[in-house]
Amino acid sequence: ALGVEAKKYTTGGLLVPDDLVTKLILSELKGVEDRSWLLDGYPRTVAQAKEFDTNYNVDVVLNLDVPFETITERISKRWIHPGSGRTYNLDFNPPQVFGKDDQTGEDLVQRDDDKPESVKKRLQLYSDMTRPLLEFYSKQNKVQTFTGTETNVIWPLVQKFLEEKTSS
Repeated sequence: ALGVEAKKYTTGGLLVPDDLVTKLILSELKGVEDRSWLLDGYPRTVAQAKEFDTNYNVDVVLNLDVPFETITERISKRWIHPGSGRTYNLDFNPPQVFGKDDQTGEDLVQRDDDKPESVKKRLQLYSDMTRPLLEFYSKQNKVQTFTGTETNVIWPLVQKFLEEKTSS
């Protein structure tokens, strides 16, 4: 029922209201309270964080600090095969033939929201939206920031931190 209600917003190109997003998340967490879990991309606003905090205690907030230039460059090099959803990256997973799917030989496309102008706009909106959230959790000393430009450098640090956090 909650998902159907949320879909009404998303199909209309609207953001799902904070209270509905929180209800969806809370319903998904029922039954896993006795385990460690990680939420990716939630909460996105201070209002969501405050509502969530009335139900659960957030132990830590992971902040991956990657320069926008790096993100823009990576995303703008992403191409997809529309029929299958196969994803290629011109730097680290390029197609065998530029612009063609490895399996079918069909054309690859770049989504409009993967083009540099769109990525930069989304990142600015993301920054504007998450800055207050990071401030909210920073005041509670719950933010752990990992800075870098390469996954193979950042991930081992995040993994070690999470292993230490969940074993204590």
